[in-house]
Amino acid sequence: DKGLDIPEFSIVGYVDGREFMNYNSESHLARPVTQWMEKNAGPEYWERETQNLKGDEPTFRHSVRTVMSRFNQTAGIHIVQWMYGCELRDDGSTAGFMQDGYDGRDFMSLDTEKWLFIPTMNEAQITTQRWNSPDVREGERQKNYLQNECIEWLKKYIEYGREDLQKRVRPEVKVWGSRQSDGATRLQCLVYGFHPRAVDVKWMKNGVDLVSSYEMTPILPHPDGTYQMRVSVEVPTSEEDAYSC
Repeated sequence: DKGLDIPEFSIVGYVDGREFMNYNSESHLARPVTQWMEKNAGPEYWERETQNLKGDEPTFRHSVRTVMSRFNQTAGIHIVQWMYGCELRDDGSTAGFMQDGYDGRDFMSLDTEKWLFIPTMNEAQITTQRWNSPDVREGERQKNYLQNECIEWLKKYIEYGREDLQKRVRPEVKVWGSRQSDGATRLQCLVYGFHPRAVDVKWMKNGVDLVSSYEMTPILPHPDGTYQMRVSVEVPTSEEDAYSC
């Protein structure tokens, strides 16, 4: 839709939740986002990525039209999303994932034990049947990529950005409360600006970890590479008890 101020096609690459490169159909250029990618990945890397991603644009345009036809749609704004990645664990083991979405809903995903694509809605069955067929075996092809090439690139990116990716930033904390209609008090704890992503947030009552029923938001990324989350709890309104996060 030409009226929208967003690119028709865009790609974003992440390492440990940190955006390190992107590409879109307006710039037609693969570009570094971090200093460590700008410093370590040479011109030939960016030229290769640019050409590869330019080649992906018509493929994804065709995918949008194909899925629209499965839903008997002929107009409107529709979005195909493809997300994949690999993980290198401390013990040297690896894992991978690949999933497709359409208009914000899961469309199909790759079973990384059987290496078959699984439909998550009826309209995906034609695609998964073809991709899983003996003639195509798309799952096996992606298995080779996720277990080998993806891991090799991940190792390079980790080495490029080791100092940045391993930095530890303590979270900032803001706490506030509001009286509810039933007389209880709802306490909110906003934890933000921390890195890496893993964090343990608890509500304490009188200095003891006795508050069990939390409501937690997902851990969300900030543009600067740090994270935030919010944890809330409802407690009886009492002047005798002191709560801390």
